[in-house]
Amino acid sequence: MPLIPLQIPKGAYRNGTEYMSQGRWRDVNLIRWHEDALRPVGGWRPRASSSNASVDIGGVVRGAHSWITNDGSRYAAFGTHSSLVAMLESSVTSTITPAGLTTGRVDATINTGWGSGGWGLFGWGVARPDLGAILRATTWSLDNWGEELIACSSDDGVIYSWDLAAATATAISNAPTGCAGAFVTEERFLVALGCDDASDNNRRVAWSDQEDYDTWTPVATNQSGDIDLQTTGEILAAVKTRGQSIILTTQDCHTMTYQGPPFVYGFERVGTSCGLISAGAYASVDAGVFWMGRRGFFVYSGGQVRELPCEVGDYVFSNLNYDQASKIQAIVNSQWNEIWWFYQSQDSDECDKYVAFDYVEGVWVTGDLERTSGVDRGAFRNVLMIGSDGIVYEHEIGFDYDGATPYAETGPISIGAGDRLMKVKEVIPDEKTQGDAQLKFKTRNYPNAVETESGPYSTANPTPVRFQGRQVRMRIEGVEAADWRVGIMRLDAREGSRR
Repeated sequence: MPLIPLQIPKGAYRNGTEYMSQGRWRDVNLIRWHEDALRPVGGWRPRASSSNASVDIGGVVRGAHSWITNDGSRYAAFGTHSSLVAMLESSVTSTITPAGLTTGRVDATINTGWGSGGWGLFGWGVARPDLGAILRATTWSLDNWGEELIACSSDDGVIYSWDLAAATATAISNAPTGCAGAFVTEERFLVALGCDDASDNNRRVAWSDQEDYDTWTPVATNQSGDIDLQTTGEILAAVKTRGQSIILTTQDCHTMTYQGPPFVYGFERVGTSCGLISAGAYASVDAGVFWMGRRGFFVYSGGQVRELPCEVGDYVFSNLNYDQASKIQAIVNSQWNEIWWFYQSQDSDECDKYVAFDYVEGVWVTGDLERTSGVDRGAFRNVLMIGSDGIVYEHEIGFDYDGATPYAETGPISIGAGDRLMKVKEVIPDEKTQGDAQLKFKTRNYPNAVETESGPYSTANPTPVRFQGRQVRMRIEGVEAADWRVGIMRLDAREGSRR
C-alpha cells in the first residue's frame, strides 16, 4: 500500500470542537511556521548588566520603548504603575520617575464582583450587573521627540519629557493634563489624547504647535489646536502609520491626517464596532496597524478597517480574563513578521498566554508565556520582553525555554477508509535534524472512544512504530536545544480488520 502523507496546513486551528480541527494543527506552544516548515521559536535569556546581574525594572512593566540618540547611544524606557526607568545599552538602569507622579494600579479594579451591592440580591453564581466603575491597570505611552523621551502614564495624565542629561523626566509646560496618552506625529506635533483638563472629556485630541511642544494655545500665528472626536467610545491609544496617524477608541477607529493651516489636521472615522480592548493591544508595521478588540482582531490598511479571520479566536476569547483585559499588550517581532499579543487566561490575573499572527503568511499560533510588555528589535539587537517579575529578557536567542517544551499537536486525522482500521508500522519523517524532535501518536477507533497513546519515538529514517486506529493525532516535541524543522510526515500503513 502506498505511504499516507500527512499534509497538514500551516498554522493552528482551534475554533469550535476538537473534530472541527481534523487534519489541522490544533494545540501548539512556542512554535512558528516559516517557509512552510514547522520549527520552534527562538529561546530567551535574561538581559545581563555589566556585573552579569539580570536587569530588573522593579515592577510590572506596561509600556516599553527603545530609540537611538543623536550620538548613536541606545536607550530603552519602561513604565510601571509607579515609576519610569531608562536603560542604556550597557544595561545600566536609571530611575527617571517624574517628581509628583501619581501612583496608579498594578491590577484593574472592577467593582461588579464579590462584595459589590447588597447581600443576597442575586443568585449564587450569577454575574452581577455592570454597575460599578472600571479602573484600568496603569499603562504608559512612550515616544520620541528627536532624542528626547516623551512619556505619559494613563493614571497620572501629565505629559513628560526626558532630555537624557536630566536626572528625572519633567512636565511639559502648558501641555494638557488628565491625558490618557500622548504621541508624536510624523510632522513633529506632540498630540495629547483624551485630555480632559478637569472637564472629563475623554474624546478630546489636542496638539501642540509644530516643532514646539510648549505651545498649545491656538492663535493665528501657530498650528496648535484641538478637536472632540464624534464617538461614543473613549480614546485609548494612537499610533503613526504610513502618511497619517490613527486613533483607537473603545468603540471605533479614526484617522488623523495633516492638512496644513488653517485646520491643520483632518479627522475621519474609518471603522465602527472595532474598539481596542486595551491601551497597549495594538502594533504598527508596514502591512498596517493591527489591534485586538473584545471579540476579534482588526487591521487598518489601504484606507479601511477590516476584521481579520482568526483560526484561534474562539480559543483565545473564550479563555480570557476580561476583568483584567486592560493589561493586554502587543509586541512586534519583525524578524519573523509576527505580532504577539500577551493576555491573561481566565485562571490568571496576569498575562500568562500569547496569541501571535504572522502578517505575511497569515498564520496564527498560540502558546504559554508570561510577559507583560516589550519592544521590537531595532535599537537593540534582539526583541526585548519583560516578565511579570520585572526581569528584562532578550528573545530569539538560542533554544532555552526555562524548562518549557516547544510542541505541535494535530486534531484528528482520518487514516482509515470506511470501517477499516489501519495498522501503522513505520513513519518516514521529514525532519531536518533527525533526533532533535520526537513523535507521539494518539489513536482512536471512534470519535468518542478512549484514546491510546504510542511513543515517544525518536525520529530516524524510517522510524519503526506500532499503532492502529481509524483516526490519529500526531504530536511533535522538541527534545534538544536545536533549530529543528518538520515538513510532511508519511505513514506506512496497512488495512486491518473491520470493526
